Amino acid sequence: MQFDAVRVDGDDGRRLAARMEEIIEGEPGPMVTEANGRRGVYFLVPPGSTAYRPWPREVTTFNSATGRISYVPVPALSGRTWPLAWRNPPTSSERFVHTLILFNAAYQLFC
Repeated sequence: MQFDAVRVDGDDGRRLAARMEEIIEGEPGPMVTEANGRRGVYFLVPPGSTAYRPWPREVTTFNSATGRISYVPVPALSGRTWPLAWRNPPTSSERFVHTLILFNAAYQLFC
């Protein structure tokens, strides 16, 4: 599966994840959390959807734009994969977090 990702670290990432769940009124798409280090939350979005957008400074994007290589940690679907865990596991290979809704929610919270 190919995807872009958006990472927001620490409590900001958890607040954005909760806001997305509130906006969508349920499960907004696959999200990965880290329990150590930056304690990042990774939002998996459609490939090619993060480049060329002016994201808030709290956001780090991961994509395959020209001249860029990105690595995103992804836990196994089952079993222990600490420090990574699924906040919302993928439900199908075509299901992603909606990039425009995530973009707008990030601006609401951080700008």
